[in-house]
Amino acid sequence: MRVDVSETTTDRKTRITVLIALAANLVIAVAKAVGGVFAGSPALLSEAAHSVADSVNEVFLLAALRRSRKPADRKHPFGYGKERFFWSLLAAVGIFVMGGCFSVLQGVEALRGGNHEESSGGYIAGLAVLFVALLAEGVSLSRALLQVRGQEGGVGKDPALRTVIAEDATAVLGVLVAMAGMALHMVTGQIVWEASASLAIGVLLVYVAYRLGKDARDQLIGEAADPELRARIEELLREQPEIDEVASLLTMRLGMDSTLVAARIDLVPGLDSEHLEQVSMRIRSSIQNTWPEADQVFLDITDAPTAATATVEAAGTP
Repeated sequence: MRVDVSETTTDRKTRITVLIALAANLVIAVAKAVGGVFAGSPALLSEAAHSVADSVNEVFLLAALRRSRKPADRKHPFGYGKERFFWSLLAAVGIFVMGGCFSVLQGVEALRGGNHEESSGGYIAGLAVLFVALLAEGVSLSRALLQVRGQEGGVGKDPALRTVIAEDATAVLGVLVAMAGMALHMVTGQIVWEASASLAIGVLLVYVAYRLGKDARDQLIGEAADPELRARIEELLREQPEIDEVASLLTMRLGMDSTLVAARIDLVPGLDSEHLEQVSMRIRSSIQNTWPEADQVFLDITDAPTAATATVEAAGTP
């Protein structure tokens, strides 16, 4: 059965950004690998592994953009929004394993192997490859940052865009470190400089992977919505004349544009059961109209005068 997956303007822009990053990383990975083998450079080989990891991660992010827009079904009544966070977590694992660990191993092997002289042509070729990589990564990073400037919510809202920016920024910094290591090796003849550069790149990638993985994990296990959004929803509830008290208010992000809101509220005395239903529907509509991302609203209404406890659940359409 064909699944109709709608794509927002923001998603289209993010997909273009990811595709640009993927194309840049594929070309750069090949150039770095060839240059690293030709020059015998551990720092350049570490950067090649970094670009391969980024390329695989971009494929993960493209899958996230596609699958997270699948409509809700019986098995997944709240939709597939958390696919975005799952594939971002896989991307973080890819950065850690394929990028960070390989770079550290390259640095350790270089230190154990000791010094060896390479032709100046090999160093120059390696530095030329890194310079081209720096330009390509800079273009990709600029594209991602340009999208962030025009996007509501900034970089923190979209895990796919956040991952691309983290990858590109880390790549730019990693290329500069690798260039410094190769230049110092060429000048001093000491491979410890390149080995140290490879180790530094590995540590940097491990740190970035940890931060991205932590953010994705928090979203997967059920992170609350933005505190400001929660405060504004609570303020709206307290402003309703029929509400005597907001006993509790829980929120959870279900996806990029989907948030669950569950509130337990006490009503003022004197409302009959018919009015009770009208009030619940009006409050739900007010929340959804004010904040469209709050598409799943559940109200637990208690202390109605017509019964000891009355509960009305109002749910938005996924």
